[in-house]
Amino acid sequence: MAEFECKVFPLEIEDHPNADAIELAKIGEYRSIVKKGEFKSGDLGVYIPEQAIVPDWMLQKMGLEGRLAGKQKNRVKAVKLRGQLSQGLVYPVGKSFASQEGGLMHVDGQEDYLVYEGDDVTNVLGITKYEPPVPVHMSGEVNNIGIQNTFHFDIENWKKFPNVLQEGEEVVFTEKVHGTFCVIASASPNVDGPIVSSKGLFAKGLAFKMDTPNNDNNLYVKAFRSFDTIGVPRWDLIERARRDVFVDGQPFYLLGEVFGQGVQDLQYGATKPQFRIFDIYVGKPGQGEYLGYYGVVQVCAVLGLEMVPMLYKGPFSVDVMKKWTDGMETVSGKETNIREGIVMKPLVERRDDELGRVCLKSVSDKYLLRKGNATEYA
Repeated sequence: MAEFECKVFPLEIEDHPNADAIELAKIGEYRSIVKKGEFKSGDLGVYIPEQAIVPDWMLQKMGLEGRLAGKQKNRVKAVKLRGQLSQGLVYPVGKSFASQEGGLMHVDGQEDYLVYEGDDVTNVLGITKYEPPVPVHMSGEVNNIGIQNTFHFDIENWKKFPNVLQEGEEVVFTEKVHGTFCVIASASPNVDGPIVSSKGLFAKGLAFKMDTPNNDNNLYVKAFRSFDTIGVPRWDLIERARRDVFVDGQPFYLLGEVFGQGVQDLQYGATKPQFRIFDIYVGKPGQGEYLGYYGVVQVCAVLGLEMVPMLYKGPFSVDVMKKWTDGMETVSGKETNIREGIVMKPLVERRDDELGRVCLKSVSDKYLLRKGNATEYA
């Protein structure tokens, strides 16, 4: 799943259609605007993705002081220059007479590093990922439920893995909702009570305490308690699913998005936080499996839970993907804001040797370039 990394890639250089002094460096399906003549096709370069925090020495070397995003003007963000979207930066790797395949990468205060295609140089360069401060209503008291009961979840961008989904493969596109990841789970006898957690805490083996009034205003706890609105007590619902829906009462994990007022800047007209499911994992972490689209539909129907909207089901193509990536949201049915993008899965679950589980996202350019109070909580 999605890993933050700054890797060495061979570059493909394209002309900018609307400018003479700049060009486009292509890395996978990402494009980054670079100075004319700085690179040529086949050169090695380090791709620095969005949300990277770039150290001061590198900003100075690249001539980017005061030109990036964030209060410190050091955060990489998507921009549009002369009508072309630029995602990420490219840091040069020079020629090496010692190696025909590798190149030399400058590091502040150190000897140049010999690097090769595919090397991850994030730590070498001192680049870190931007982590927004967690709002008070998204934090709370936690329990250690054991790392063996949790797992890391994220979704890679199609631009990084453009060849995994095959032309004509039967897929389903669901709307990518701009909210915050929430997992609601029952881990059977291994854990006493429900698991309710955020993406970051869940990856660390932590979950919010459910029996303390100090968490009454916690966003994720409130999302769990919203299950009461369908007329079934929340814990009874979770236990019923584990006991009756899944074979042998295996642990199961409802993965979804909490959105609405007070969550992110795109609120879908919701005056209070709402929860929609996009995935269900059944079994012990690392030994279980995702149900797949039809399985999620069936379980949500049995339990009376809402899913994220399905936008398209049919053969995959890049043109179809691009068509559905942009547009207005369908969550509220009222098109209250732009769409963040789509999540794409094969109708039949499968795995890829490099990616792992095949599940990719395609993100709208308009979403990336939106202005105002843009928020990015996981």
